[in-house]
Amino acid sequence: MSSTAVRTRGRFRGGAGLGLVAWLAGIVFFLPIAWMALTSFHSETDAATNPPSFGAALTLDGYREFFGAGGGASPWPALINSAVASVVSTLLVLLLAVPAAYALSIRPVRKWTDVLFFFLSTKMLPVVAGLLPIYLFAKNAGMLDNIWLLVVLYTSMNLPIAVWMMQSFLAEVPVAVIEAARVDGARLPTVLARVVAPIALPGIAATALICFIFSWNELLFARVLTGVVAETAPVFLTGFITSQGLFLAKVCAASLVISLPVLAAGFAAQDKLVQGLSLGAVK
Repeated sequence: MSSTAVRTRGRFRGGAGLGLVAWLAGIVFFLPIAWMALTSFHSETDAATNPPSFGAALTLDGYREFFGAGGGASPWPALINSAVASVVSTLLVLLLAVPAAYALSIRPVRKWTDVLFFFLSTKMLPVVAGLLPIYLFAKNAGMLDNIWLLVVLYTSMNLPIAVWMMQSFLAEVPVAVIEAARVDGARLPTVLARVVAPIALPGIAATALICFIFSWNELLFARVLTGVVAETAPVFLTGFITSQGLFLAKVCAASLVISLPVLAAGFAAQDKLVQGLSLGAVK
């Protein structure tokens, strides 16, 4: 057998081995979600059995109770609050992050690396350390249990990582294209909207998806700063853990429903997400 054939066979075995490892890792990460989905279709009695019953009868009682069929609270206000806070804060982050990243990449300021490090250093503060000052400010300003307070907080929390990501994405935009647009008389808003944004669309989509996920999943600030009016979906989910016990089937049904927007957004933007996160990786 020739050396070329040996190398080809070795590469094939190596690729097959890596593929097998990737499949095993994917199955390991998927199993908890599959188990949660299966448990959500069981009755509370079957969901609480140990060892678990795989062949138990399926039912929609957990979903009916989650949506208030048993006389409980309706989840729709919490879901709407989460959607408003996540979508509006993500849009505000993009409106602020794109011009900032443009200034740090295409038209770099002096010591732009120090600026980026300053942005990232704001994420090093433990969230709990800033919780009490923010609570006191919100209390004195009369903004407790206000959804727009969460919008401002989520925007400020996600803006540093968004600027950091967008800087690397916009650095890949050809400067010649921007200069050609400026020669034709295009002003900065036009350049950003019609030249930079279409080219960096995968990066913008990846940044928006990550900011949306962070906002949707945030629990600590929402738990402390909201009550009834501005309650978000994660806070609503914690209400199923009571002193009367843990209703596992209902909790799994609620967790699956609350996870669906994030899963749907990730599935819809998966091609843009892969392109955006790999942008600039291969020169």
